[in-house]
Amino acid sequence: MIHAQLTHVIPHISSLGLWFQDQGSNVGFSLPEMWARMGIPAKAVVIILFIMSIWSLAVIIDRAIYFNAARKQSREFAPKVAGALREGKLDEAVKVADRNKKSHLAEVVTAGLQEFRSYGNGGAITEDQIESSKRALERAEAIVHAKLKRGLGGLATIGSTAPFIGLFGTVVGILNAFQQIATQKSAGIGAIAGGISEALVTTAFGLLVAIPAVMLFNYFTNKVEAFDVEMDNSSSELVDYFIKQSQRR
Repeated sequence: MIHAQLTHVIPHISSLGLWFQDQGSNVGFSLPEMWARMGIPAKAVVIILFIMSIWSLAVIIDRAIYFNAARKQSREFAPKVAGALREGKLDEAVKVADRNKKSHLAEVVTAGLQEFRSYGNGGAITEDQIESSKRALERAEAIVHAKLKRGLGGLATIGSTAPFIGLFGTVVGILNAFQQIATQKSAGIGAIAGGISEALVTTAFGLLVAIPAVMLFNYFTNKVEAFDVEMDNSSSELVDYFIKQSQRR
C-alpha cells in the first residue's frame, strides 16, 4: 500500500520540481545579468557602495604607508637624537630630526628643540625658556596627532553607513519583487527571483564594504593611540632634559 502511495506522489513531486526549474530557468545569477536586471535605485546604491569601497581602500593604503614610515624612521631617530642630546649637541639633534621628517617623534622633538634653541645657547636657561619649549611640544603633538588621524573619520563613516546603504538597496529589491508579483499576477520563483537577488547583492556588497572599514579603523585608531603615548613620553623626556641642563648651568 505504501508503495502504491509513493508511486502516486512521486510524479507530482517531479512535476513540481520541473515547474520551479522552468520558473527560474530564465533568471541568471551572474553579476552582469543581475546588474542588467537591477533598477535605477539599486544601481545607484551599488555605485555609491563602489565609490565608498575605493575611498576606503585609498585611506587604508595611505595610512598603512604613512604609519610604517613613521614607525621605521622613529626607530632610527630615537637613539641618534638621544646620543646627540647626551653630548649637548642641539644642532646635531635638529639635523637628525630634519633627516627623519616622516617620523612622528622627529616632528615633535624638532619643534621643542628649535623653540629652546631660539633663546640662544649662551647664558643661563630660564624657566620661561623651558615653558616656551614645552608649549611648542604640545602644539607639535596636536598637529602630528591630526596628521595621524587624517582619513580615519571618513573610514569610520564608511564603516557605519555602508550596511544601511546596502539595507536601503535590500528594501528596494524587495519592493521590486512584490511589484513583479503584482504585475505578472504570479507568485512563482521566477516572478520574485530577480528582486530577491537584487536585494541580496546590495546587502552583501554593503557588508563587504563595511566590515574591512570597521576592522581597519579600529586597528589604525590603536596605532594612533600608541603613537600619542610615544610622543608624550618623548616630550616629557625632552622637558626633563631641559630642566637638567638648567640646573647644571
